Amino acid sequence: MVMKTGTVIVGGGQAGLSLSAYLTSRDHAHVVLERGRIGERWRSERWDSLHMLTPNSLNRLDGAPGHGDPEGFLARDGFVDYLEQYASTFGMPVREHVDVSSVERHRGRFRVRTDSGEWLAKQVVVATGDCGVPYRPPAAAAVSRELAQIDAAQYRRPDQLAAGSVLVVGAGPSGLQIAAELRRAGRDVVLAVGRHARAVRRYRGRDIFHWLQRLGDQEHSVDEVPPAARRTPGFGLSGQNGGEQLDLATLSELGVTLAGRLTGFDGLSASFDDKLVETIERADDRLFALLARIDAHIAESSDAAYVAPAEQVARVGVGDGPRSLDLRTAGVSTIVWATGYRREYPWLHIPVFDAQGEIVHSRGVTPVPGLFVLGLRFQSRRTSHTIGGVGRDAQTLADLIGPAPLAAPKPVWRGRPSLSTLGLRADGLATPLRSLPQGSGAW
Repeated sequence: MVMKTGTVIVGGGQAGLSLSAYLTSRDHAHVVLERGRIGERWRSERWDSLHMLTPNSLNRLDGAPGHGDPEGFLARDGFVDYLEQYASTFGMPVREHVDVSSVERHRGRFRVRTDSGEWLAKQVVVATGDCGVPYRPPAAAAVSRELAQIDAAQYRRPDQLAAGSVLVVGAGPSGLQIAAELRRAGRDVVLAVGRHARAVRRYRGRDIFHWLQRLGDQEHSVDEVPPAARRTPGFGLSGQNGGEQLDLATLSELGVTLAGRLTGFDGLSASFDDKLVETIERADDRLFALLARIDAHIAESSDAAYVAPAEQVARVGVGDGPRSLDLRTAGVSTIVWATGYRREYPWLHIPVFDAQGEIVHSRGVTPVPGLFVLGLRFQSRRTSHTIGGVGRDAQTLADLIGPAPLAAPKPVWRGRPSLSTLGLRADGLATPLRSLPQGSGAW
């Protein structure tokens, strides 16, 4: 069966749904194809105890009400429910459990083949997000078969892993949180630390993201940030327990063994570089430079008298880590790879890739007319891949794809669970979609 529509959106996470909200408000014919359920990656590729890294105030989608506690941190399951209600409220045309097998040009349009039929569309938007396929470094191929290997995207909870110690590779947000959870569950943990970004959860009485917004760092456009700087690691933070401090000092206090960057395996022996102290010092230097900027900003602000005084933040004081580790002697049974993601599009049969396999685009617009991408890091600005930042790129693409709305729709927040269960503000002010007439209610 061949179906026709104006636009096919591939991906039903926050990016695809954000664009669908705008297109639905404009009565533009489209469909959202999701390989699993709405927000599938949040359901099946995130661990059970995960909470958002950013405060709720930054995790609101365009057209949705604010969360009940703007300084709180929504749990994974709560955010999935939020996505479901978002789609239900706008009546978005989401097709779940539809696996896209190919997208190709066909007589001036796009032919999208799936396991439940074929679509012909004028436009296609790749909204599968920035976190695609887990990346493992080449060293993973030399791991002994005696050891289990999983990626952070496969990790769910400590009792999922075989008994024994765990080697976690990668000190980004995922690696830090997984290492902490395993250690608190009584596991012996070794963390291999490469380049990372240290942060404090709160500084001078406010969450660190409050200050990043005040500084304007979150609004940096892709043109303002050099390509090398765009690969800066994400802050090692945690939203658990109301937003807790989590860095290498925390892990060391918990009893996690810190090692340098993993350099390889020789049988059941893992080797690490000798730059642990240097790596930690560089992360500290970057953090202290940021805190100094915050202090200077506060000093020049009209509300400086109402801000908590500057705090003393200690450097991470750990010694040289081990250069090698006998995995059998240490009782290591599992390696958890928290080494990031890469993106793959085996179903996109259109010559639109660079040498690294990334989609070539300018602010989401590819060289192929009618083909767009949404939800990538630094698509247009630093926050393009985030929950609260993807909406602006979605609006930009909607302006290119669909006509302006004739009238402002007034969707009513509905679906399960209740507002109180989600922690959403039942009496909150409407947050209009930016493309709707001024003053119109979006909920």
